[in-house]
Amino acid sequence: MSPFAENFGNAVVAAVIGLGSMGLGMARSMKRAGLDVVGYDITPAAVDRFIADGGRGAATPAGAAEHADIVVSVVVNGAQTEAVLFGPEGVANTMKPGAVFISSATMDPAVARDLARRVEALGLHYLDAPISGGAAKAALGQLTIMASGSRHAFDTARPGLDAMAGKVYELGDAAGAGAAFKMINQLLAGVHIAAACEAITFAAKQGLDLDKVYEVITASAGNSWMFENRVPHVLAGDYTPLSSIEIFVKDLGIVQDMARSERYPVPLAAAALQMYLAAAGAGMGRDDDSSLARLYAKLSGAQLPGSGKEPQTL
Repeated sequence: MSPFAENFGNAVVAAVIGLGSMGLGMARSMKRAGLDVVGYDITPAAVDRFIADGGRGAATPAGAAEHADIVVSVVVNGAQTEAVLFGPEGVANTMKPGAVFISSATMDPAVARDLARRVEALGLHYLDAPISGGAAKAALGQLTIMASGSRHAFDTARPGLDAMAGKVYELGDAAGAGAAFKMINQLLAGVHIAAACEAITFAAKQGLDLDKVYEVITASAGNSWMFENRVPHVLAGDYTPLSSIEIFVKDLGIVQDMARSERYPVPLAAAALQMYLAAAGAGMGRDDDSSLARLYAKLSGAQLPGSGKEPQTL
């Protein structure tokens, strides 16, 4: 009997690096599907939460990946993904030959291609697999995953993908395509959130009943998924971060870099980016991305629900 079989039986072993709101849901979904899941996070309390759910924890990324067939990295960007892979306690040092690294971070497609090349040179597989759907769908195992990579990468990752996702789009046989699809999604998401926040705050400036505005718009042609999803945060005056302002500072910044390299104009994304930058500069960077409405309110004097609790400085 091999050491792997002796220690872990026949279960597929998965490591999840990053147990935030998304990663924890993904780890729980794989555990619920019967995978043997080990979690790591830089915050010990996050690991403790997963252990309390019956999962296993590790003190380092390398330790989490030591016997894993599948390593899922749920961090913020390409730089963090590189550190997870190749840092002093990186998983590339301990992943077993033939294991797959699933990268869920949003990043420039060129960075994804470079990381894949370096991983595959070590006899490992790399799946470029950004995610969409938010923490609620992560918890349910119903994420949308936009993935690209080799057939071997997909086949090895399949038990994890099936557990984490409601939809897995296979977008190509090489890394980079998944990242590019995600950036198109983020361009639209960032612009739509900015438009929703602009519209609901403009309604407030007109003295309209905001609950009625929400009811009417969500039944009309001007509706969007982001208006329907984010405006309730504004109506509740609750900006607890589900997706933060800083996420779109990063992602629309990547869109700008990609567009500039292609000499392609993205004026709507550029305008939205300036609003996210302004909100971050006003101290809202870690707050929910619907905080753009608060920025519009501060600039215009509009009154939003809960605005009396807001700081008056900008």
